[in-house]
Amino acid sequence: MKKIYYILLLGLLVATVSCVSCVKKDKSSGASQPPIKEVEEEEDPDAGKTYQLVWSDEFDYEGLPDNQKWWYETGANGWGNNELQNYVSGANGTDTCALVSNGTLKIIAKKQGNQVISVRMNTHESWLYGVFEARLKLPIGKGTWPAFWMLPKNFQSWPADGEIDIMEEVGYRPNYISSSIHCLAYYHKVGTQKTAEKYIATAQSEFHVYKVEWTRSYIYGYVDGVRYFTFPNDKKNNKDTWPFNAPFYLKLNLAWGGDWGGAQGVDETALPATYEVDYVRVYQKQ
Repeated sequence: MKKIYYILLLGLLVATVSCVSCVKKDKSSGASQPPIKEVEEEEDPDAGKTYQLVWSDEFDYEGLPDNQKWWYETGANGWGNNELQNYVSGANGTDTCALVSNGTLKIIAKKQGNQVISVRMNTHESWLYGVFEARLKLPIGKGTWPAFWMLPKNFQSWPADGEIDIMEEVGYRPNYISSSIHCLAYYHKVGTQKTAEKYIATAQSEFHVYKVEWTRSYIYGYVDGVRYFTFPNDKKNNKDTWPFNAPFYLKLNLAWGGDWGGAQGVDETALPATYEVDYVRVYQKQ
């Protein structure tokens, strides 16, 4: 009887050890246990939302640009790039450098006496993230330097506060358009800027749509719906590499000469030169 009892007890112990072994094997294999999520991913507050038009200027009026939407920077101080033009507030005397007519805005660089005058105009409004686009036809001539770009609303220092270049082109290299970003870690004066270039054969003779999509995670640059520039957020929470978490406003200007625009000299026979804008639009997720 004792022998039978010991046999039964031994069998029970073996079964118990086997069962424990099975449980341990199951946990270590990961087959039946979900992986541990060590870091909670931040939820995207814009998930499920779609881009909606929140601001635009269609230039469907006549005269100077709408002063409820735009303001001017003025002066002939070189603008940090040794530019040659004197920026004026739309017009200077009888010379108009920002004219809305026939459905488009014309930004005109022209000779006035011994100076070249032009326009640098900015939106009153600023935005944090979105799609920013304009339909543009670029000027012709060595010395022209048109741009469509963004700076932060609460700008204090460059390049630390960031810059987003949606479209730039220089006249001595016609039809090569570029999109870039600048910040303390990446900017052109130390040769570390993040940029991309694309050849558009008709950039100076036809309208094309230039835009950026700016989100918490990336900045993409496009021309006619084709993405050619990518700058991802490195997620290091370091302003030196990603200062793009504050509102920025839009800028349109036509520079003359300067470090880049005048790198191969200027040709004043190209003046007056016209930078034409069909529309400017801003979309945000709603």
